[in-house]
Amino acid sequence: MHFSYNKLWKLLIDRGWKKQDLRKKSGVSSASIAKLGKDGNVTTEVLLKICKALDCDISDIMEIVKES
Repeated sequence: MHFSYNKLWKLLIDRGWKKQDLRKKSGVSSASIAKLGKDGNVTTEVLLKICKALDCDISDIMEIVKES
C-alpha cells in the first residue's frame, strides 16, 4: 500500500491553483511539493500546512492505494 496525492492535484486544478501557488500560500518547501508529486513521504506538518492553506480535510488531498 502507498499514499496517493492525486486528490490534491485535482483540488488544485478545480481551484485554478498551480503548485507554485500552493507552495507560496502554504509555506511548504519546493522539495516537499516535489515529493508529493512523486507520491513520496512527507511529514504530517507539511500535510497540515496544505490543509490549512486549502481549508480542507486530509482526506480531501490524499488516499491510501492498495497494491495490486
